[in-house]
Amino acid sequence: MHDRKTQRVFGVATHLALVPLAIVTLIPFVWLVLAAFKTPEDFSGSLFLPRDDSGAIDLTRLTWMNFVSLFRDVGLGRAMLNSIFLSSMTAVLATLCAAAGGYALARFRFFGRNAMTLLVLGAIIIPPPLLLAPSYQLLFNLHLLDTFTGLILPAIAPAFGIFLFRQATRQSVPESLIEAARIDGASEVGIFVSIVLPLVRPMIGAFMLLTFLMVWNNFIGPQVVLQTAERYPLSVAVAQMRGLYRQDYGLLMAGTLVSILPVAGLFLLLQREFIQGLTSGAVKG
Repeated sequence: MHDRKTQRVFGVATHLALVPLAIVTLIPFVWLVLAAFKTPEDFSGSLFLPRDDSGAIDLTRLTWMNFVSLFRDVGLGRAMLNSIFLSSMTAVLATLCAAAGGYALARFRFFGRNAMTLLVLGAIIIPPPLLLAPSYQLLFNLHLLDTFTGLILPAIAPAFGIFLFRQATRQSVPESLIEAARIDGASEVGIFVSIVLPLVRPMIGAFMLLTFLMVWNNFIGPQVVLQTAERYPLSVAVAQMRGLYRQDYGLLMAGTLVSILPVAGLFLLLQREFIQGLTSGAVKG
């Protein structure tokens, strides 16, 4: 009984200590949401809520015109469709390729498997900016610049994903089950689709969500590969809204809010599966 009371008091104290930290964390998001509904005059005239000439808060000065202008004048809808297409296609293809590669490293026995595993681990620590120049040269030689394929193709076999699925396969897919399926005459593709993928499903959901978020927020890659404004994803399109001599910060904040709300909602909806999937492969092996 005493231990239970102690744990309860400790839990309450922990939550009370986290409340100020949560408030500090949420302040920038509250400012962003309010700024997205402000006119240019109110943006510079008030910190949070707009005020009238007497200094009182005036909620009637908040407006939807920034969002209307985004889709009517700026054409942000096309950029959003581009982001959805790029993120979805890359997430699906990268997850399938990473799952296949991780399964091969975990359960196939072939010459050079250990060297291949070390190569995958070495590729994880290479900073992505170092690969921009060789990737650009390769895409130029393949005539894939200014195409969605040029963005999707280099991202469908990430070393980090291959290693995650290797760990998940070693933990969740018994080797005896695979051998039994082979004895029964199942093909390697059939084993992968009908046995391996269902058993590593938590990792599939986590990695697919992680890849979707990374591609959605990718800012440098699209600017290097793409040259046509109609193909820009949302992250680049919002940055292109900055003017040379005049900046509508309310419009920019509205574009930023539109770009983060879908992925923020998706992450909050699937955060339990995300954590479960990442921890499912966190074993030694």
